[in-house]
Amino acid sequence: MPPSDVLYDLRIDDAWIVDGTGAEGYAGHVLVADGMIVYAGSGALTAYAARDTVDAAGRVLAPGFIDLHAHGSEAATPEWPNFLAQGVTTIVLGLDGSSAGPGDPARPSRLSVLRFVGHGDLREAAGLNHEPEPDAGALARLEAAADSALGAGAMGISLGLEYRPGAFAGARELAVLGQAAARAGVGLNAHLRSEDDDRVEASLREFLAIGAASGAQLHVSHLKIVFGRDPAQADRLLALIDSAGATADVYPYTASYTGIGIVYPDWALSPADFESIKRTRRPELREYLRARVTRRNGPEATRFGTAPWTGRTLAEIADSMGIPFEDVLIDHIPPGSASAAYTVMDECVMRRFLAHPRVAVASDGSPTMGHPRGYGSFARVIHRHTGADGLTLPEAIRKMTSLPASILGLTDRGRIATGLRADLVLFDPAQVRDSATYTEPHRLAQGFDAVWVAGERVRQSPSY
Repeated sequence: MPPSDVLYDLRIDDAWIVDGTGAEGYAGHVLVADGMIVYAGSGALTAYAARDTVDAAGRVLAPGFIDLHAHGSEAATPEWPNFLAQGVTTIVLGLDGSSAGPGDPARPSRLSVLRFVGHGDLREAAGLNHEPEPDAGALARLEAAADSALGAGAMGISLGLEYRPGAFAGARELAVLGQAAARAGVGLNAHLRSEDDDRVEASLREFLAIGAASGAQLHVSHLKIVFGRDPAQADRLLALIDSAGATADVYPYTASYTGIGIVYPDWALSPADFESIKRTRRPELREYLRARVTRRNGPEATRFGTAPWTGRTLAEIADSMGIPFEDVLIDHIPPGSASAAYTVMDECVMRRFLAHPRVAVASDGSPTMGHPRGYGSFARVIHRHTGADGLTLPEAIRKMTSLPASILGLTDRGRIATGLRADLVLFDPAQVRDSATYTEPHRLAQGFDAVWVAGERVRQSPSY
């Protein structure tokens, strides 16, 4: 036990401690000083004085959740209310191949913000941009840019191989990035080249080959199978991840969210001149878009999150204009102009991914995104995916705490244990609810009573 003649910063009594390791919870108490846990155990702390004392009354006390894949602007939203409201105390920005902008020192974030460097930004620094086959000199510049970013503190390198300019990268270029990550001892994360059911396995094998050749630690972002309904295919992907010693994350929704360029053919995307494509290849483009959107469960399954179309489906917009949806896209919603949620995944497949021990929970969300995952992912796992037909609560918490910490190489958080950061969340699992929907994606999660970051209470439920 720590000394009892000291005034501590925080004492939490009578909690049900679920420590993040996956072990069953236990009745216990926690003592905090200088942002660190100095005691966590079953011994009574009634003799210990603290500036802030909390009677947990049997509620669950867990490590603060770690979101491996988040988006947003630290300068614009330093409060991060969507994440704090669901118990998230650490977020990671700079995924999908695009680095996050700098924070504002005058407005520090209320939670911990970690950063990856995006492949697209490294390409820009190396003068590559949309160059499809960089020569040896360009690859050397890319390598130098990666080493510089990692030396400056980036947590790893992120790839967005389905997007421009990451889609231009071939095996030699990806090998350079894998080697840079391996030298620095950090992770290489990827949005795979395709997540469609007929291409996702080949795309995963392509990514895993980078690790086999370089020794880099690999992580697959937002693991999914678009159009896929076969759990056996999910099992094959998980077996590949296992065999490579890789990890992945998943969000608990069946709709993705990204730019409308996802439905357009490569030949209509930047650096192509879209106005020229409209004039010279319109019949071909119309045919492609009709087939592509129809395969993606039709225009009813595309719901926009960008003004002036916010909250409306592509089918609704087409009906209101009285024109085919492919013409709506070509003439009113070209590539780069909007983002949308696309209901293209299968619930059983998603659950298969979520259950796997090497798959963590991550939101891929933000404070402004027109998708509920940024406001509900962690609450939704507790509310909808624990219990008799889902995860145990300790395992769900492990997937949000110690597993993402280990993936990131963080040794100072992710568990409730003496000597670790006092990033903590207190809640009654029976009260936790994800409130955000596709039509109201910015509704805060409910049921999390209090959140501490490094021992400082940064959020408290009005009802607590």
